[in-house]
Amino acid sequence: MFFIAGEADTQKPVIAAKAVELLKEEGKKVAYFKPVGDEPEALFSLSEAKHMIVESQKDTLIEQVIEAYKKMEKTHDFVIVDGTNLKTRDTVIEFRLNAILAAALCLPVVLVMRAGEDTLESSDFTTRILAQRFIKVLGMLTSEEDLDFLVKEAMSFEGKTISPKLFEYSLVDKAKSDIQRIVLPEGDSERILKAADIINRRGIARLTILGNRAVVEEKAAALNVSLAGIDIIDPETSEKFDDYAATFYELRKAKGITEEQAKETMKDSAYFGTMMVYKDDADGMVSGAEHTTAHTIRPALQFIKTKPTASMVSGAFIMCFNGQLFVFADCAVTPNPTPEQLSEIAITTAETARIFGLDPKVVFLSYGTGDSGKGPSVDIVKSAVALTKEKAPDLVLDGPIQFDAAIDPGVAKTKLPNSLVAGKANVFIFPDLNTGNCCYKAVQRANDDCLAVGPILQGLKKPVNDLSRGCTVPDIINTVAFTALFAQNK
Repeated sequence: MFFIAGEADTQKPVIAAKAVELLKEEGKKVAYFKPVGDEPEALFSLSEAKHMIVESQKDTLIEQVIEAYKKMEKTHDFVIVDGTNLKTRDTVIEFRLNAILAAALCLPVVLVMRAGEDTLESSDFTTRILAQRFIKVLGMLTSEEDLDFLVKEAMSFEGKTISPKLFEYSLVDKAKSDIQRIVLPEGDSERILKAADIINRRGIARLTILGNRAVVEEKAAALNVSLAGIDIIDPETSEKFDDYAATFYELRKAKGITEEQAKETMKDSAYFGTMMVYKDDADGMVSGAEHTTAHTIRPALQFIKTKPTASMVSGAFIMCFNGQLFVFADCAVTPNPTPEQLSEIAITTAETARIFGLDPKVVFLSYGTGDSGKGPSVDIVKSAVALTKEKAPDLVLDGPIQFDAAIDPGVAKTKLPNSLVAGKANVFIFPDLNTGNCCYKAVQRANDDCLAVGPILQGLKKPVNDLSRGCTVPDIINTVAFTALFAQNK
């Protein structure tokens, strides 16, 4: 639970300390955490926190607060988080800082106010800010009188919201729990080298970078990044080159490839990296910062191939926005799926959702809800729904359905009142690639607090994942983390 002062000069420090005492009386092992403040125990001083926000280091501030909180959470039954005391002249800025941290941690808030005539007006302002960030306010206090009740509320609170930063922390934490070997074939990419340094230092995965060693090390030195502990392999001089080329020849000779062509192909870092995964010399591969999607997928389709239960590869995105996780598919691979392909995409995407801790509630999107839409594209969706119900009778699903009815309970009540999924969907199956790709990018760019992780290439026997050529360093880190997660679940 997070104690936030709604205005200056409240009794928040006293009330937060009293909450610690009450929880200890309940026999709980309690930690007290002060993320920001001028007290000695604070993780950051108020001036440090403000400076980080001004210098565009807000993400670093949030990440370090989450990491410190999660360490406490692992060894305690309960963590009381005490916000700043609002004693500066910039009380609005200070309050917003507390709201940002509470939202990032996804904690219920106890709002502490002064007793007085202006309390109602102040509380209205503060609760509106908190509501915008999907923060659950347990209650407001002006004294210790109702604290006992709110502490009991906090003890029974089950958070159902997740912030992008908390999701990223969870993703990385799961990857670190069982270290996987991930190969990065684009050793000439500055973004890859920067990300590799961070991934290695944080212990997210054991990395192999492909490229000419001298070139890779020269670029790393120029970027001031460390590759200590990371394997660097030049495909052409690798001791495994001949074995990989021979294996590729055996796998593709029926398609007309010669031994010389196999050797030439294996000089390509994407092919060499994929062969590392095929031969169990790596657990997964991440490529695409410089390569096209086709360049990444082609070798995987040629010899890693799809799972026995899959006939195709599809691309999903994990979308974190409005305090929730969603999965969108197919947004990356199949232009015009048939009913059979749409059905397979839905079943495979539901499996992806489970890996990320979701209980899948699947919707097949269209421009009509129920029987309101007519036309060939709607008929494809209807056929896909029927096929999926036959193949996966235990999967909770509905469709055709429009996006608003799928995600908004109010609209769902009007358009599809008897649906078990409408208004509660977390897995969205798009009718074609054009719609899916446009929609995920629109949601991502129109929402400042939206995180899009992917594309996740679904259906392969072993994890090979694609990056957008416009990817950022955090995108690469996230992709390596979820590739490791899929390798854990292979």
